[in-house]
Amino acid sequence: MLVLYGTGVTVGAGIYVLVGAVAGHAGGYSAWAFALAAAVMAFTAASYAELASRYPVSAGEAAYVRAAFDSRILSTAVGSLRLATGIIAAAAVTLGGAGYIRQLIELPTPLIVVAIVIALGAVAAWGILESVMLAGFLTLIETGGLVWIIVSAVQSGLSFTPALFAPPPLDVGILSGITFASLLAFFAFVGFEDLANVVEEAKNPQRNIPWAMALTLLITSVLYVLIAAISVSAVPPGVLAASPAPLSLVFGFVAGISPTTFNVIAIVSTLNTILAQITMTARVAYGMAKQGDLPRRVGDVHLRTGTPLVATGLVMLAVAALALTFPLEPLAESTSLATLCIFAFVNLSLLRVRSRQAQSGTSIVRVPLWVPWFGLATCVLMMGNALVTR
Repeated sequence: MLVLYGTGVTVGAGIYVLVGAVAGHAGGYSAWAFALAAAVMAFTAASYAELASRYPVSAGEAAYVRAAFDSRILSTAVGSLRLATGIIAAAAVTLGGAGYIRQLIELPTPLIVVAIVIALGAVAAWGILESVMLAGFLTLIETGGLVWIIVSAVQSGLSFTPALFAPPPLDVGILSGITFASLLAFFAFVGFEDLANVVEEAKNPQRNIPWAMALTLLITSVLYVLIAAISVSAVPPGVLAASPAPLSLVFGFVAGISPTTFNVIAIVSTLNTILAQITMTARVAYGMAKQGDLPRRVGDVHLRTGTPLVATGLVMLAVAALALTFPLEPLAESTSLATLCIFAFVNLSLLRVRSRQAQSGTSIVRVPLWVPWFGLATCVLMMGNALVTR
């Protein structure tokens, strides 16, 4: 269930929504942008795995910073940034989902946005088991849609290996486009770290959370690189970038049938991610309230549902407000930058914890010390490159 949850929130967060935006910047080298983002994510995922096994509590990032630096101000700042990224990511995917829904039903985007947030917020408030079970079922559908594209591309004889294996030339313009596209692609991997914020709901979290993180990253990396290569080989990158439903175009080309069925799968995928983001973000708010970083009222848990209703309602309002105010790409870029900042703090926290062994929590996962150093360096470099190339 944890792997399905992590994979579901990760897959819907990016590839269905942002493959067109990535293609607009990286062109035929979009697969390399996704591969670069996956490599950066791998170092930080390893740091998360160790910290999650040391401190299996909600509000993961804020708790890690509190344990490492014993600073309430820094903990609150990182926790607040984590809340912001969850809300912004949910808003971005809500817009992406609305784009696919409009391919089937001609309704105003604001109306679709509000309906999505209300419906999925109600499920998140219903109960964690119900939310995760629904997310797991939807994950099977959304990953099945990506596998369908891959199988159809192979059967159609589409030549996508050049986009998969041909290295980009040493051209400043092309490399700059790939690295900026990798920032957007990085958004597609946002989600695995949500597992750190549902650890109190997991059985044997010190063993299962690290495994779920590793498997989530592996599954999504393979799917993303293959789908990106197929997409830019099947449809011109400029056409992909201009489409509100880019993978529907790819599916229609490789499968040779109406993309309506795939639109339904894409809608399911984006809804899954929004549900998981609302669920996770509400639990970050709950965890921060429990450790005194937010008003105690935010951490109140309803006796019947066992969910933080106040936190869930506040998250719903914030998601709807952002989705009704900002376009998709700026939301995705902002999420990536904020997430990179959080990841830098997570890697720094592990380095600090490891330097204070006597005060650190026990862990059944232990990564080499160079891993958080590389994680910190790659996050800082990606943030710097994004700010320079904007």
